[in-house]
Amino acid sequence: MIAGWPATAGEATNTRYCLLTFEPVCCHGCLPSDPATCVEVYTDAPLPIDGRELILRGVFRLLRDDPCGWRYRLDEAVAIHDHGHRPPFGLSRRGLVAAASLLCLPIGAAAQAPAPEGITDAQRTDAASFLAERPTIDCHSHAGRILRVRQDEGHAPFTPLAEPMRLGGLAVACLAIVSDSPTHRITPEGRIKAFRDPEPGELAAYAERGFVRLHALLREQGLGIVHTAADLAAARAKAPMVVVAAEGADFLEGDLGGLEVAHRKAILRHLQLTHYRVNALGDIQTEPPVHGGLTAFGAEVIRRCEALGVIVDVAHGTEDLVRQAADVARKPLVLSHTSLTTNHTSLTTNLTPRTRRITPDHARIVARTGGVIGIWPPTSLFPDLAALTEGVARMADIVGPAHVGIGTDMMGLVGPSALPDYTDLPDLAAHLLVRFTPEEASGILGGNYLRVAKACFPS
Repeated sequence: MIAGWPATAGEATNTRYCLLTFEPVCCHGCLPSDPATCVEVYTDAPLPIDGRELILRGVFRLLRDDPCGWRYRLDEAVAIHDHGHRPPFGLSRRGLVAAASLLCLPIGAAAQAPAPEGITDAQRTDAASFLAERPTIDCHSHAGRILRVRQDEGHAPFTPLAEPMRLGGLAVACLAIVSDSPTHRITPEGRIKAFRDPEPGELAAYAERGFVRLHALLREQGLGIVHTAADLAAARAKAPMVVVAAEGADFLEGDLGGLEVAHRKAILRHLQLTHYRVNALGDIQTEPPVHGGLTAFGAEVIRRCEALGVIVDVAHGTEDLVRQAADVARKPLVLSHTSLTTNHTSLTTNLTPRTRRITPDHARIVARTGGVIGIWPPTSLFPDLAALTEGVARMADIVGPAHVGIGTDMMGLVGPSALPDYTDLPDLAAHLLVRFTPEEASGILGGNYLRVAKACFPS
């Protein structure tokens, strides 16, 4: 038996298919983005969906090479209506490992998938050693479930972050709060879109709660905080650290004072100017332009970030915004999570409306500042790590490998990820080491971001 919370894509009151999650989702459109934290459920008889926890009995399976990226499935599920009869484990990472042991699988098989096709166990072992020796850095992450700010008063639990970083060889995660979440939602088409304007002070207060929750995670799991470039250069996966980041500067609400407070109190070191609403700093890729790119206030924020020692991230901004930001900036820019309009299946460079991908010219603007472009891993673009590596290589062909990084958007993607857990990082590193020289792969896996940080952070 297994216990968890059902999540569906619609407003169903009963269903023969759902995902079972370790905690309630905040809305029916907010499905889990990390396949390692949920279980697919199939049943012949409809299951009740009434907002309560489900207790299910069925056949638990560990999946291999699932086309949608899922790792666990419960077949022939039957609801147990006696809630006084608790199962031997509830849904959690630990519970899933326990379930695998009931199937007579070794625990390691549940915690780590076999080496992917084209990569040998020896290559994976070599890649793990390679990672352990370097300041490996994820340019953009929401791991640990730090985004559950609205549920925090109900003590929304964190998920493991420090241990997967240690096991996978990640030294530093740029861990980002999201400041505009109260104003956007997921549409039936799967897009994230602003649906209302914030009240005065609302987003500043929400971001403050977000920073408090982020720091609570760091304390709970013993993660260090990067203050300086020297901290970042010294970081290794055996004692992982975090760069405190914010996705969207909406919390400033037109006041530079909020930036200085976040820098001092929250140890903010990485600021993304825009997210999913056109804000006071500029235009975004997913909505029609309003400002013609970067605003005068956006330019002020860039200058103040550079003075304080905060990396400026232009992800989600339009190409016009990025071009104007590059004209203002005197230090390298980061575009933390995107991919080129060319991918593993197509050579086209035509943009579809409101896409989050970028053209070669857009990428070159960032590279000319000395900056870094993080490649993200949604399976809708890159079905597996081999395809993701091809996406990295295509960007490197355009801007050079010295200007490419990895931005996983961990626990922030709407759909499945080709890199759903940091324990999979050695597999990605093994692919990169086949395609790139060790020096180039080292840069992509963190060295390039470190170069930018050395130019931006206090020494």
